[in-house]
Amino acid sequence: MGGIYVEISAAFWLAWVISWKAASFWRARPTVEAPANRYRFLFVLAVGGFLLTFGMVPWQFERLWQVGPALGWTMVGVTVASLAFTWWARLAMGRLWNGGVSRTAEHRVIESGPFALVRHPIYTGMIAAVWAVALLQARPLALLGAVLFALGFILKARVEERFLAAEFPGYEGYRERVPMIVPFVI
Repeated sequence: MGGIYVEISAAFWLAWVISWKAASFWRARPTVEAPANRYRFLFVLAVGGFLLTFGMVPWQFERLWQVGPALGWTMVGVTVASLAFTWWARLAMGRLWNGGVSRTAEHRVIESGPFALVRHPIYTGMIAAVWAVALLQARPLALLGAVLFALGFILKARVEERFLAAEFPGYEGYRERVPMIVPFVI
């Protein structure tokens, strides 16, 4: 029964990926970048987790629980709300967004909108949306995939934290006031 909810969530993820890729051209050129070797493996870890979560592997295990309409529609809603949260953050960043770890000439620390709730709202939204799909899949590999996805982006956020603290003297104060990934948890 969980399959239809996974398919609906996957459709929202596909729309998100396409729109995110299209919007990647709307950004300023970075002036300072952290070496990609500091976070490349973390991105690979997250992508591997994503593939496991969505069942894109040749083997699968039995479902650990049945997914009925209440859980199914709730997790579809969590997926949609979480992906919308990433877009809110992307729009708040405007041309300052970059997929890597960098800063632009006009870069500044954004503390409003979703950035008032967490320092890395794009990661927060993506992690929540992946966990929603993992709960819909209800399979061990999907849950492992969600763990790997979250771990990849949490560790990448730590790389960004070190970079931002070095680049922006006021970042430490923001760090003390606003949680990194999970709202209301410092």
